[in-house]
Amino acid sequence: MTTGPSGASPDERRTVKVSKYLSKHLRHQPERIGLTLDANGWVPVEELLRAAGAHGFPLTRAELDHVVAANDKKRFAIDGERIRASQGHTVEVDLDLPAAQPPEYLYHGTVAGNLDAIRSEGLRPMSRHDVHLSPDRETATRVGARRGRPVVLPVHAGALHRAGHVFRVSANGVWLTASVPAEYIRFPGG
Repeated sequence: MTTGPSGASPDERRTVKVSKYLSKHLRHQPERIGLTLDANGWVPVEELLRAAGAHGFPLTRAELDHVVAANDKKRFAIDGERIRASQGHTVEVDLDLPAAQPPEYLYHGTVAGNLDAIRSEGLRPMSRHDVHLSPDRETATRVGARRGRPVVLPVHAGALHRAGHVFRVSANGVWLTASVPAEYIRFPGG
């Protein structure tokens, strides 16, 4: 199989393209292609396939199933004939995830340019519904690396939970909470 300049095969490039398309329309702009997510973020698979095709992005059920199964971050979930993004929505949805007791420490991946704001304001959800925390340093490193040279911040999730903050964990293992005050974050050199 031949690869392109990125080293990815045409199949791999298509998988990434489909994943990005799904993220855009299942997390951020469903209305752009005429989709309406239900209260929990679900949309019928057939409706998604029809809408994608009608808006110039034909997609088969086999491709969709492959992207959902192959995505290393498990960004999407299929339940019967419905699909949704696992987390990261900027549109209003209730993922209906039960409260969960977090491990003593979770991790947040960021870049050095964000540290002053985080020291001042803690971790805030920004345009998303919740702050996203990783279960391990490796995952947080990959998350931070998407924006530049990563900085991993340990979060004392156990203490935060004992202080009354609610945590939920998405189907793909991302921990979600409304905010993290700075006093629960261990900063580099601190």
